[in-house]
Formats: sequence, C-alpha cells, structure tokens
Amino acid sequence: MSTAAHRGLAGAPTAPIRRSGGLRIDTRLIGTLALWLVTFLGGFVLREPAPYELAMVVVLSGWLLSGPRFSPALGPLLLVIVLFVCGGLLGTLMSDNFGIAIMYIAVTGFLALTSVFFASVVASDPSRLATIANAYTASAVIVALLGIGGYFGLLPGSLFTLYGRAKGTFQDPNVFGPFLVLPWTIALHTVLTRPLARSGIAIAVLGVLSFGILLSFSRAAWGLAAFAAIGLYVILFCMTRERGERARLILFGAAGVLAVLALIAVALSVESISGMLLQRARLVQDYDTARLGRFARYTLGFQMVLDRPFGLGPLQFRNFFPEDEHNTYLKAFTTYGWLGGVAYLSLVAFTAIRLFPLVYQRRPWTWAAQCVFVVLFGHMLMSAIIDTDRWRHLYLLYGLAWGLIACEYAWRTSAAKRLSSAGMKAARER
Repeated sequence: MSTAAHRGLAGAPTAPIRRSGGLRIDTRLIGTLALWLVTFLGGFVLREPAPYELAMVVVLSGWLLSGPRFSPALGPLLLVIVLFVCGGLLGTLMSDNFGIAIMYIAVTGFLALTSVFFASVVASDPSRLATIANAYTASAVIVALLGIGGYFGLLPGSLFTLYGRAKGTFQDPNVFGPFLVLPWTIALHTVLTRPLARSGIAIAVLGVLSFGILLSFSRAAWGLAAFAAIGLYVILFCMTRERGERARLILFGAAGVLAVLALIAVALSVESISGMLLQRARLVQDYDTARLGRFARYTLGFQMVLDRPFGLGPLQFRNFFPEDEHNTYLKAFTTYGWLGGVAYLSLVAFTAIRLFPLVYQRRPWTWAAQCVFVVLFGHMLMSAIIDTDRWRHLYLLYGLAWGLIACEYAWRTSAAKRLSSAGMKAARER
C-alpha cells in the first residue's frame, strides 16, 4: 500500500518535476485535480457532448499516453467490454443509417473506456476513492439544488424541470434521480457509522439529496434509494457484533423510517407536489400495460432477437415499436447482437459475484465497497425496466467496482507473499 501512495494517475511512480528557476510541478496533484474535475462534471449533461465528455477526452488522452499499468484483476472487465463493443460494431450492419449507428457504438466504446480508466486509477491508489466520492457528492448537491430551485420556480423551471418533474442539469428526470443515489448512500453510510457530532455535513447532504430524489418523481430512483438504504443497513447490521452498536443501528433505523414518513407527509401537504406524487407512486402505469406498452415490448423484442444473431442494430427498435426498449438487457441483444448481449450479461453477473464478498471484508476501502455494491446492484435490477446503457454514472459505478476488486486482488497477493516470506524465513532459522 505504501508503494501505491506514490503512484501517479496512470499507476506509474511519480515525483515532483523540477524546472529551471526552482519551479516544481507535482504531477500527482495534477492527476488528482483532473480526476476530481471529470468526476464533478459527470452531473452536468444538459447538452451533448457534455463538458464531461470534453474533459474526459483530455484526461483519457493523458492517461493513455502516460503508459497506464493494468492490474491482472481487470482482465475480465477488459474482455467483456471488447466483446460488447465488437457485438455493437457487427450490429451496425443491420442499421438503416450506418453513420448514426457507428457513432452510437463509438460513444458506447468511449463510455466503456471510462470504466477502465476509473478502475485503473482506483486499483493503482485506493485513496483516490475519497477524491471521487468528494467530487461526486459536490456535483450531486449542486445538481439537486438546481433541480429543487427550478421545481419551486426560484430558478428558470424550463431549464431544470421537465413535465413537472425536477431534472437538474440532466436531460431526463429518470437519470437525474438515480445519479443522486450513490452520494446519498455514502452520506447515509457516514451517518450510520460515525458519531452524530461528526455527521453534520453528511446529514445536510442526505437531506438535500433526499428532496432531490423525491422531486424527480422517478419510480426507479425511489426504488433504488430504498434498495440501497435497506441493503446498506443489513450489511452494517450483520457486520456489527457489539450490542451497543446494534442498538444504535436499530434506533437509527427507526428514526430513518420516521423521517421518510415525515417527508412523505410534508410532500402530500404541499399542493404542487401531492398530485404528481400520487400519480407517480402507482407501481404500474397505463403505458406499462398498453397493447404495445413496456411489458408487451419485452416479450415481442426478445422473440425478435432470437432470429437475429447480429441484433436489430443501434436505434432500430423504435422502427418496430412506438418507443425504445426500456430494458437494458433486451437492448443489449437488440443493439449489440447475441455477442454483445451475452457479454453484457457476463459483465453484470461477474461484477456482482466478484464484488459481493468485498462488502464483508475489513479493509480501508470497505465503506466504498459497501456503498458501490448496493447502488450498482440496484442499478442492475433497475436495468430490467429502464434503459441505462448510456448513463455516465453507471460506467463510473462499474469502474469503481472493478477498481475495488483489483484492490482486493493486490491485498491478497501481498498477504500471500508476506506469508510465503515468513515461512521461508522460519524454515531457514530451523
């Protein structure tokens, strides 16, 4: 771990660069600032290409030119991403507009590369998890405040709302809401594991993001937040052995339930919120069960791809149905063919299997593993009812997950070497 603390953005050892006249350039500091900036910009996607893409192009270029080192643990991630993109390239042959189709797959490849980037920089130095968490939280708080301000008319509502729902600096409330859930979960983790006297900022962040998630009126975001909260609570409760700590968690759980009920009661008492809240709270909407609604498209779509090994091609599903797939797993097969669909399913399954054991390990990065797991697994479930394949923060989540997997691999490898050295030393002494 001490070696990792002195590595640069690409994972190679770094040191301050001396220039004439006594000027010193700390390349590690530059790398940290670049990482903070691109993570922060991930919350501002009013137009495409967004500032995130432009900044990431610069950062990725510098990262690739510096000769990044990859942990062997990242091999499966690289393999499934290559297969996924290759499936998409084959799928472009089925498209009625090759130019648009190839650009669609190029964007997918770019976003997939960001996963590899985040995984690599975390694997090379786990302390960067704090940098990413801080930048993401700062971005989420600003985005949530803009959404809240737009909803109540304090800011130009047409810019930060859509169809009477807060969307912040996103194009869609259904992306805005889920984007807030990871920093929301990190703040919840802080409140549950630290004394209240040291959790003031986390409580404030939790309040702002909770209100933002509520005003997104996204059933997916509400369900994701509930799943993440319950999952995190169960994990922490299972890991706690002391009676005092368990009693504290029980009290916090009761207080959390009361806080949610109070938030709902307040929301229902506000006329501008209650109508939309009651409408969106229905588990099944009319457009879900219509003749060619969301659920019908799932069945018909999977039947179509059974006879099409290369899929339908990017953006072709809408030529057969009134709307897009709204199911990421179906979309993996319709857009990326059988090859891409199987690769995506493999990515989901293998990531969950490899990441889950880390939530119960006592490591310096366990807090991140717990938060990333519950939020990413929630996204995996949510992907069955919504398109998530182009969400920037989802690729960040996959990158963090595999970075944590690589950290655990390095930890175990180092421990095995220490045990082997100790055994050899003991043998020589005998």
